[in-house]
Amino acid sequence: MAILGLIKRVTRITVNNSRVRVYPVRYFQRKDLSSTNLFNGEDAAKLPVLIVGAGPVGLVLSILLTKLGVKCAVVDKATSFSKHPQAHFINNRSMEIFRELDGLAEEIERSQPPVDLWRKFIYCTSLSGSTLGTVDHMQPQDFEKVVSPASVAHFSQYKLTNLLLKRLEDLGFHVRGSKESDGLEADSVVARQILMGHECVGIDANKDSITATVSFLKGGKHMKRNIQCSLLVGADGAGSAVRKLTVIEMRGERDLQKLVSVHFMSRELGEYLISNRPGMLFFIFNTDGIGVLVAHDLLQGEFVLQIPYYPPQQSLSDFSPEMCKMLIFNLVGHELSDLDVADIKPWVMHAEVAEKFMCCENRVILAGDAAHRFPPAGGFGMNTGIQDAHNLAWKIAALVQGSANSSILKTYETERRPIALSNTSLSVQNFRAAMSVPSALGLDPTVANSVHRFINKTVGSILPTGLQKAILDNVFALGRAQLSESLLNESNPLGNQRLSRLKSIFEGGKSLQLQFPAEDLGFRYLEGAIVPDNESEAGDPEVPSGRRRDYVPCAEPGSRLPHMYVKILSDSTREVIVSTLDLVSTEKVEFLLIISPLQESYELAHATFKVAKEFMASVKVCVVWPSSDDGLERKSNSALAPWENYVDVMEVKKQNGEGTSWWSICKMSERGSILVRPDQHIAWRAKSGITLDPTLHMRDVFTIILGKQ
Repeated sequence: MAILGLIKRVTRITVNNSRVRVYPVRYFQRKDLSSTNLFNGEDAAKLPVLIVGAGPVGLVLSILLTKLGVKCAVVDKATSFSKHPQAHFINNRSMEIFRELDGLAEEIERSQPPVDLWRKFIYCTSLSGSTLGTVDHMQPQDFEKVVSPASVAHFSQYKLTNLLLKRLEDLGFHVRGSKESDGLEADSVVARQILMGHECVGIDANKDSITATVSFLKGGKHMKRNIQCSLLVGADGAGSAVRKLTVIEMRGERDLQKLVSVHFMSRELGEYLISNRPGMLFFIFNTDGIGVLVAHDLLQGEFVLQIPYYPPQQSLSDFSPEMCKMLIFNLVGHELSDLDVADIKPWVMHAEVAEKFMCCENRVILAGDAAHRFPPAGGFGMNTGIQDAHNLAWKIAALVQGSANSSILKTYETERRPIALSNTSLSVQNFRAAMSVPSALGLDPTVANSVHRFINKTVGSILPTGLQKAILDNVFALGRAQLSESLLNESNPLGNQRLSRLKSIFEGGKSLQLQFPAEDLGFRYLEGAIVPDNESEAGDPEVPSGRRRDYVPCAEPGSRLPHMYVKILSDSTREVIVSTLDLVSTEKVEFLLIISPLQESYELAHATFKVAKEFMASVKVCVVWPSSDDGLERKSNSALAPWENYVDVMEVKKQNGEGTSWWSICKMSERGSILVRPDQHIAWRAKSGITLDPTLHMRDVFTIILGKQ
């Protein structure tokens, strides 16, 4: 009865009776579409998946889908790939996903700057002036790879894009501009193509397919091409055309801050900082200016300066290359002989999540910044998007291959939207923490924003823009006067009080944080393509505190599978040690059942193999043998015959012999079992064996996960 109740609850979750307005406007009633209707193998003119957006999220999704055997293509309105560094911090979970992409994580680790050049945030009056404080964001356990087989990384987005494109080329993808796509017929299938300079301008949905209209420039004229697909994924960034065309609203805080981003090169500055104060972020406060310098690569001398921006009193013309050079010199504290300003662009900081991630019968799906826009504090934007793609890819592949019902797509929103909301809250908290530093120095950013809003709402419509700008500049100059050396020193009572407050913020971990292991690795899906159990000890996820908290391994359904190193037991003389995460296949949609070498567990494995075959699903069994050397032959071939898709592994303990057993890490009995999804999240578990008929039980489990009888 409990299983039937869960089935009913999951069914309720996946029903969506809303009507959807699309472009051109068309209304239709919802039907429960089977995978046969969605992906008609005989319809050669229909692309299974079209991805709009060739950023990291769209490219990662295209790699994952292709590796899982799903045909897809990518379109992007940009005519070329951006060289602006943009995102640069890659967290543990994203690096774990990158380990699945043909050595991508390892290549990033080799190519990034040495960790000692970016582990710190530095607060100063100028890059050659006084240091107000330093925060080291790396702890000893971050290098030990105890809770994860991957470490965090500092690697600019455009460099990541280049590595992703290399992998797509190896998979047979071709990057084409609008001219290079001339040979493609207007409505032809464009599988394994990345079409640059192709903007999505229309989405037409009917009961059988999606037709995306893309616009491109040919011979100076705007042309259009229709691409018919079964699913369309909008991974086209914060200003998503897909989101706008499907009239999906964003919810949250808008316009937290407007900034100008100045991308520049200077090896001279890089060498100076390597010798004197290496770091990732530099928060600079002086009477001539305020800015945050992101050191993307000190060895190459690549930087991005973020400057507060207050339009309409300020315009982009106020940030010409020459003006930016002068500001950079002021913040550095001296001139640079090789300064080269590469790019200047404005942007707006938001904290918003889409009201829904799917529409048009779950055929149009949002991912990445199209679905959620965060402050950059903590690096949640790109990382959350990459994890969106990881969650979505196997579900699409399971649907295409017939092992899942179309309702499985709805679980993408059910699982990922709560994570986006949580990460929004955490990134806002982290942004507020960043603002505590200038507030302690007497520069409350909320005051500057209030003054700006006051001018806009009162004298803004009366006074000339030049006079408004002069008023604003004078107000800001008065504020920056709080940073004068005569005031900001320990001999001045007010200055000493402010410096003491600043020290307290840094020592208490209350400033901007870089790593959030508990959230990066410990996020858990509470409902969706999982079977919740009645033996949960974790309770509801903790409310984010805004401070770093350590990750505690958890084997609750919905959690990421805990990491532990294990040795593959085989007849080979070569010792192979892998992470438990590596036991999950990256080449096909395959579930992983983890058991102990016990008779009742082997019986469960037999039942799972049988049920998976009924569902046209694939499953592999992993038998975890204890590390104690008792001389027993560790082989499961006779116990699992005639089934052959299994692997025997043994726990690996530290060199000193210390270490916790696998089942202790999972807080489970060795009589327990864990079923892992293709995205390395736990779908189901039994903490200490099952009392029901194993075949009936696993049939109920797969029914709930795959939404299919």
